[in-house]
Amino acid sequence: MPGLGQIQVTLSPQAALRAGPCQNHHFHQDFVPVQIFPLEPVIHALYLVAIIVEAMTAAIAAGRREMDWLGVCVLGSVTALAGGSVRDVLLDNHPLSWVERPYLLGVTCGAALATVALARLMPRLRHLFLILDAIGLAVFTVIGCRIAANLDLPISVVVASGVITGCAGGVLRDMLCAEVPLLFRAELYATVSVVAGIAYVGTIYVGLGESFALLAALVIGLALRLTAIRFRWSLPKFTYVRD
Repeated sequence: MPGLGQIQVTLSPQAALRAGPCQNHHFHQDFVPVQIFPLEPVIHALYLVAIIVEAMTAAIAAGRREMDWLGVCVLGSVTALAGGSVRDVLLDNHPLSWVERPYLLGVTCGAALATVALARLMPRLRHLFLILDAIGLAVFTVIGCRIAANLDLPISVVVASGVITGCAGGVLRDMLCAEVPLLFRAELYATVSVVAGIAYVGTIYVGLGESFALLAALVIGLALRLTAIRFRWSLPKFTYVRD
């Protein structure tokens, strides 16, 4: 879904948020708070887990459509990496993550092909994958927010960047499978990304730093997504029947 892009940011979006509305709702780079854990390695590890999970779930979708192994690899890579690519193209942020780090294509293709071998085990791992997918959504959202913040963009664009990073890959997956995107017809997903992004930005706004912001986004995103699945929460649907 997302691209890691220039994730090794030295930027601190906290400062701009601390500056508040008087600073045009932009992030700035004038203050770096103490972090409670090494942020970059943690985000990088979570990102790798997330793209592996997304590639594997996409491979299952490819299997349902009886795609060949090339189709499995393509669908897995698109699902895992396209969200970040769409974001970077829209924000004119280059190079794209998989261009800068070609090994990401190997990771996603390898995960997708591994799913072919492990397909019989996938039903037993369904609950684990739901949890990892929810964590991945929050991580992708945070990465998208951070990259937009590094470009000194307005807060609304920062949150939108997170949502695009978290959701665009899944939309493209469903379109390639000739299905109405799950995003538009099932339990809360994009809404979870929006809430996670706001939690990330809001935690920084109150001056708690990016470590706490990441934890807040993960906890809130995970809890909301799993609750939405458990109770089948969704947005109201529009149904039009032609007279």
